[in-house]
Amino acid sequence: MKADAPLLSTTAGTYQAIYGRKVWSQLNQEFNAFSILPKKPWDRSGWRVVTAKPSTAVGGGVAENATLPETTKPTFQNIAAKPKTIAHTFDMSEVAIFLNDKDDGLGDIRSVLKEEMGKHHAEHINQMLTQDVDTPAGNDIESLDRVTASATEMDVSGDSTASTPVAHAGVATDLDIYSIDRSANTWSDAEVVLANTASGTRSGNAVLSLDHLDEMFQKIWIRGGNPKVMLTGYDTLMRIQQLLQSQQRFMEEKRVVPTYNGVKGVPGVEAGFIVATYNGVPIIPSKDVQAEPSGISRIYCLDTDYLYYSTAKPTQYFESGIETGDPFAVNRLGQEGLYRTMGEVWTTFFGGQGSIRDLS
Repeated sequence: MKADAPLLSTTAGTYQAIYGRKVWSQLNQEFNAFSILPKKPWDRSGWRVVTAKPSTAVGGGVAENATLPETTKPTFQNIAAKPKTIAHTFDMSEVAIFLNDKDDGLGDIRSVLKEEMGKHHAEHINQMLTQDVDTPAGNDIESLDRVTASATEMDVSGDSTASTPVAHAGVATDLDIYSIDRSANTWSDAEVVLANTASGTRSGNAVLSLDHLDEMFQKIWIRGGNPKVMLTGYDTLMRIQQLLQSQQRFMEEKRVVPTYNGVKGVPGVEAGFIVATYNGVPIIPSKDVQAEPSGISRIYCLDTDYLYYSTAKPTQYFESGIETGDPFAVNRLGQEGLYRTMGEVWTTFFGGQGSIRDLS
């Protein structure tokens, strides 16, 4: 009997997979919420608003040869804001840098980490922008969920530890933004459509309908705003598509891919199938938009004429360590990188912003 001893790919010590230097990301790191906001330079740390019209009686007619009416004036108020700093760091040892250019390493590990951490930095800002209204900004930048909130519509009568928890905010102060006490300044309310029509506490989600979208547009138009872009999640975008598809009529098809500040929407057939716009306003999806418990993502209607990211210092990359000839700066034989962005979201007209909540 002969004894075969073939050399196979599984034979110990004879085969080693080579993985190569290309890294294929398995993560969705889009940051559309941040991208759709216009960027303006930070030239001051506050702004003034008119919060009430002059108290003149309707009509204002003056009788013949009558004395002049009493003088009046609008109400002014100051709003203060400070820039927020967002920072992300990473480091590599000297040995790791050396070995990754040898054998089956990543090659230029610094370039790989710089690219991935740059994406992470932008995505993290995107996640700040989509935080829930009951998460005060603190050191983070303000979220669009807070910008588009309303103390009037989202009335808070208790805290989340009560026997009947308040769904929209833990306490009344959660709705405050910048230097504004929203419960005492109704002019700072954005327009809110609660799909379940219940104010204060959530009594369950309601099925999204086109009436909810139309109501939001009407409310913002009455306040004097004009939505320029809508932001929502991919699930809600699909639901809007289904609503419009059922009403589609035979018409010439047109492929549209709306762009806004360099962000591409979902390609599709205008006003049917995959929805790109509604009322002529582009719908931009983001994976980070808040979804209701057992529901779908909220919808933010934004008038970006009055909503933008005020840039104190643009995103910059810093690096120091052994490779740049300064190991003492990081106090070790390695290399450290840093991404830093400084700024804040500004809203100069709350009436132009709105949100649709409690959707299923």
